Amino acid sequence: MADMACVTGATGFLGQAIVKDLVAAGRPVRALTRSDSAAKRLRDIGADRVRGDLRDRASLEAAFAGCAVVYHVAGVNAFCVPDPRPMFEVNIAGSRAVVLAAAAAGVRRLVYTSSAATLDVAPGPAGSRRFLSNYARSKYEAEQTVMAVSAKSGLATVCVNPASVQGPGRTSGTARLLIGYLNGKLPAAVDGPLNVIDIADCTRGHLLAEEHGVPGERYLLCGASMTLRSGLALLSRLTGLEDPPHFLPPRLALAAAACIEAVARVRRKPTRFCREMVRTLIEGAPYDGSQAARGLGLEYTPIETTMRRTISWYIAQGLILRPLPGFTDAPPGTETAV
Repeated sequence: MADMACVTGATGFLGQAIVKDLVAAGRPVRALTRSDSAAKRLRDIGADRVRGDLRDRASLEAAFAGCAVVYHVAGVNAFCVPDPRPMFEVNIAGSRAVVLAAAAAGVRRLVYTSSAATLDVAPGPAGSRRFLSNYARSKYEAEQTVMAVSAKSGLATVCVNPASVQGPGRTSGTARLLIGYLNGKLPAAVDGPLNVIDIADCTRGHLLAEEHGVPGERYLLCGASMTLRSGLALLSRLTGLEDPPHFLPPRLALAAAACIEAVARVRRKPTRFCREMVRTLIEGAPYDGSQAARGLGLEYTPIETTMRRTISWYIAQGLILRPLPGFTDAPPGTETAV
């Protein structure tokens, strides 16, 4: 019988894709859930559901019992939150609990989903690190915790660091910029690095990390690195749209974000636009995913293929509210990389 795998964060965009691929490969899968509604979706995929919470180590040990591998995908990915403490608790303390529970349950290997955002740092005073966002700091500290506790406990842990995961099913994060542009509702933007990994490649990269990853190593998954300006130019070429946004100078964008934050605080309402988001866009770095290609044998999907599949899904879901005059699904074999 194939080794049992358990997946945390199994109802999320990436976690659910990993569950589907494991089930398709004939693996028995346990999916960690916190609600009955989430459990139903996983049952339809073909996974066994088990209740558990990252804040409850006993529930994690029970969920991991008898499993050869745990895919720890659960985490909080958010920008512009008024109080980042819950994100730090889940990403750091929750991940530590997963490692300890996996070691106690006799799990053979842990595949930990970190983030390429751990690279989003800038030099600070006296050689210190300045993180571009609370999310980047939380994932960096979580990764350090996971690897240190794994080494101490003897758990074989492989770290996977995806860039921005895009593809059918994604509507949050960077996908909002893409959908906004396609709908003509992105009047202004801030240019900077845009690093993308196709959801299918990201899922495959995780499974390859279980099979070929070296414990203690980290594998950066990034299939395409460009700028937001060039990414929107690609969408324009694929769709025939010709209304690019006005790109704001960095200083103006930061000032505007500070004003929006101040208004949100006064009104006690959340905002989707803030200084840490702008800093990530303008100060982030291009990523290089070639190590994962060499070390794991991962082949990346051309970015044009990813965007065509994603736009087709947007249209099928009714998310695009205006015609795309030049868009057609590319026939097989005609994709080009950027």
